[in-house]
Amino acid sequence: MISKRIQKAMEGNSAIRAMFVEGKAMAAKYGAEHVYDFSLGNPATPAPAAVNDAIRELLAEADAAGPAGSLALHGYMENSGYGEVRAAIAENLNRRFRTTFDAHNLIMTVGAAGGLNIIFKTILDPGDEVIVFAPFFGEYRQYAANFGASLVVAASDPDTFQPDADELAKKITPRTKALIVNTPNNPTGVIYRPDTMRRIAEILEQKQREYGTDIYLVSDEPYRELVYDGKKEDFLTAYYANTIVGYSFSKSLSLPGERIGYVAVPDEAADAEDLIRGMEISNRTLGFVNAPSLIQKAVARCLDEKPDVAFYDENRRMLYEGLTKSGFTCIRPDGAFYLWVKSPVSDEKAFVEEGKKLRILMVPGSSFGCPGYVRLAYCVSHETVRHSLPAFEELAKVYGLQKG
Repeated sequence: MISKRIQKAMEGNSAIRAMFVEGKAMAAKYGAEHVYDFSLGNPATPAPAAVNDAIRELLAEADAAGPAGSLALHGYMENSGYGEVRAAIAENLNRRFRTTFDAHNLIMTVGAAGGLNIIFKTILDPGDEVIVFAPFFGEYRQYAANFGASLVVAASDPDTFQPDADELAKKITPRTKALIVNTPNNPTGVIYRPDTMRRIAEILEQKQREYGTDIYLVSDEPYRELVYDGKKEDFLTAYYANTIVGYSFSKSLSLPGERIGYVAVPDEAADAEDLIRGMEISNRTLGFVNAPSLIQKAVARCLDEKPDVAFYDENRRMLYEGLTKSGFTCIRPDGAFYLWVKSPVSDEKAFVEEGKKLRILMVPGSSFGCPGYVRLAYCVSHETVRHSLPAFEELAKVYGLQKG
């Protein structure tokens, strides 16, 4: 018999993945061009040519070096990853964000999810609490539960979906070990403003003094480079010393299946050296051992490559303008590739089911701890967005929405 913990996890299994599977079945039945699948945050743009070039170059270099070269490329390395890869990433971050990292501050990880899990394994004890702002990526709950901790949900401003700092202050207790911040945010596409982050930092520092504890700000940053309208990428170590950054190349380089990312721990963080050593051990004991060797070296050669923001921006504008003209209320996204749409009825799951009748696939907001909304992942083809707009118009008519 399977464990009670996994039984519970199965009951709350990802609605996003379930919708993705349902979308595949609908595409087989009706034809992919007649299904408008906005369920999964799977990048729609190919990896930059530089990534494939780097992989080919690495393989050619290994072949030229003979058996020793192949062993070096595909063999084990430190649990934290190749030193030269970590050094390259540290230099890139320092140049872009005025940080002071070197190789020892970086741990290469199996994507952002692997990074969050090694962070949590290192800092959490059973009974600890991790705070998130709603809406939030639903897997956070399972990641915390993996180590016997519980997720505490704080509200965001319902008009802007900026975090509610006063609500945060009320939620922090002596058991609070971490706050997760995800900006640009999944699912809203909102970028947290500098004044918001400064206020959050003030509260965390105040609560650390009050309780005599360390509270880590865990910055989950897979969408860092996906920003629009001239917005600048931010790096949250500038606001708060006890910040741990988790990053993934899944979105910036369109490599979700390669599972490659890193964790950055600044020297200013409390117990920084113990954190780094603990995460190295956690990488091994959680079974990751180390991040994939070939793709580590490949991304190190592509650190200045950028995502095709213009592609996603066209989808963002087309979808936002099309839905608001049809009468839907949407949060205009400043980053990532998600549109957060208010359900025209209180039960957003019923709204999702109504959408399926028109072959529109949306993810209910309750999956992100925020019922009453739906998420649309517009990392799809331009044609999918364009062809979906008449279907959304029909959906708006079902609810008597007024065209703008």
